[in-house]
Amino acid sequence: MTYETVPQVFFNAVKKYTDRVAMRKKDFGLWHDISWNEYYTLAKYVGSALISMGLKKGDCVSIIGDNCPEWAIIDLGIQCAGGVAVGVYSTNAWPQVEYVIQNSESKFFFLENEEQLDKWLNFRDKVPHLKKVIVWDLEGLMQFKDPIFIAYDEVLEIGRQIVEKEPDLFENRMNEVTPEDLSVLIYTSGTTGLPKGAMLTHRNVTWMGRAIEKENPLYDTDEVLSFLPLCHIFERLFSVFGHISHGFTVNFIESLDTVTDNMREVSPTVGYAVPRIWEKYLSAVYIRMSDATWFKKLVFGIAFKIGKKRATLMMNFKPVPYYLKVSYQLACLAVFRKLKERLGFDRLRVAYSGAAPISPDVLHFFQSIGVNLIEGYGQTEGTGVTCVSRIGKVKFGTVGPPLTGTEVKIAEDGEILVRSPSVFKGYYNNPEATKETLKDGWLYSGDVGELDDDGYLKITDRKKDIIVTAGGKNITPQYIENQLKFSSYINDAVIIGDNRKFISALIMIDEDNVVKYAQDNKVQFSTYKDLTQSPEIFKLIDKELNNVNSGLSRVEQIKKFTIIPKKLYEEDGEVTPTMKVKRKFINEHFRDLIEAMYKRR
Repeated sequence: MTYETVPQVFFNAVKKYTDRVAMRKKDFGLWHDISWNEYYTLAKYVGSALISMGLKKGDCVSIIGDNCPEWAIIDLGIQCAGGVAVGVYSTNAWPQVEYVIQNSESKFFFLENEEQLDKWLNFRDKVPHLKKVIVWDLEGLMQFKDPIFIAYDEVLEIGRQIVEKEPDLFENRMNEVTPEDLSVLIYTSGTTGLPKGAMLTHRNVTWMGRAIEKENPLYDTDEVLSFLPLCHIFERLFSVFGHISHGFTVNFIESLDTVTDNMREVSPTVGYAVPRIWEKYLSAVYIRMSDATWFKKLVFGIAFKIGKKRATLMMNFKPVPYYLKVSYQLACLAVFRKLKERLGFDRLRVAYSGAAPISPDVLHFFQSIGVNLIEGYGQTEGTGVTCVSRIGKVKFGTVGPPLTGTEVKIAEDGEILVRSPSVFKGYYNNPEATKETLKDGWLYSGDVGELDDDGYLKITDRKKDIIVTAGGKNITPQYIENQLKFSSYINDAVIIGDNRKFISALIMIDEDNVVKYAQDNKVQFSTYKDLTQSPEIFKLIDKELNNVNSGLSRVEQIKKFTIIPKKLYEEDGEVTPTMKVKRKFINEHFRDLIEAMYKRR
């Protein structure tokens, strides 16, 4: 039987797995288990309490906080009670939080702690439609009083009492939910303007929960580590929708500072992260190898050469000779096995990169050391995944073929169009934007790409980001930026050149690797800004750019560059919560640096 609502899928998982471990969280040095039965009971208490406090079917309820079991419990409690769960990035400033609460017309607001409560206090009088504000971590708030404030534990107790009095209330509401009802509102990152609330139905999310398993199997014995923002569709697919569809175990990190430690402790079987995370891991390997003895460097170099040769053949769908298979097994025993253990990747069967483009060279590196890293492509508006490579069939420079049941075609202007059961219902309270994005059943992605003869999709760039130089040449900045980001000394880059005579670049250095280079080469600096303005560091980055330029056509080559003299932060509006650079903001904020590169000297 196919279940097409979140309550149906969740209830079926609980019946199937009962007292098996559903989630784990580490507190005070110890991992604590939460069973499927306990998961359901807590969600039932949350949902029952919300119903008793006035939650109507279709009402929005917002959640803000870091990844933890409470977040997922609240999420499913809302959805099973017929509500629409609305995630808010925990790093958002209070005006951004206010925007989501206002735009979604949320009736209830769940917050993690005092920090998040302070944000609400800045706009509490502007959101009279809020019935209750519920906090699950009361540290520093024991004396706090407010007419609509209530502790999470109190909500659970209200729910428990309701369940005792009306045992069928929650299940009856669950049964009222239909596949076409809204499941979640997911607000886009807002790289080009105000965030828009993408309306995903229960049919959308349950279909995707099943679809992600068809291409690359998921098992109920799998384990994942939850650390990306839960309000983002990428994390939600694994920690919530994929979780209840396939019954694997979700492990929640202690904090963002402990991700690498928790990764080693859990050693997940399925991994996923945004490109910046994979790039950081790659940089860590290079830093470690730069400090190794000459013998270890030699052994790693030989092993990597073998792994790279094997990966190149596999990623071009060519057979791997027997001698290379044997050599690779020896390389694994001698080098890669230990390396993956130190990273926490020793049990990884498959790993995904998504939410932003990743350099093909980064994928190639991980495939070479035996980490089966695969790039997926999708958008919030398509419930997260449109295309994904299959295990053992990763093609260099592509994001794989469409998911089974998903159609992709290329418009005359190169825009990628998608038709699928996963395509969203539209933007909440924004019919104009919906009309621009949904046309005749097709999702107009805003991305430009091409399909090859094998049906694999290659992403060229964002349609709005394509650069037209003063000479009339079309340049796709994403390709050049990805080439630059493969350098261990470059964290990110923004290519400039629209209506300009030549291409230039704003460079964000990789702090860890550049600091180590400076220390190893006795480069004097006291602050980050000093480091970025050092002549020696300029020469280092210039060398990296020359390496990239050697592989570009003349019109694509970067003629000048400037190192941005500060780190980029989400709270400054420079990057999104998933660490994508906000190109428009960067162009405006660093206009003086850009113009200086184009002044005649």
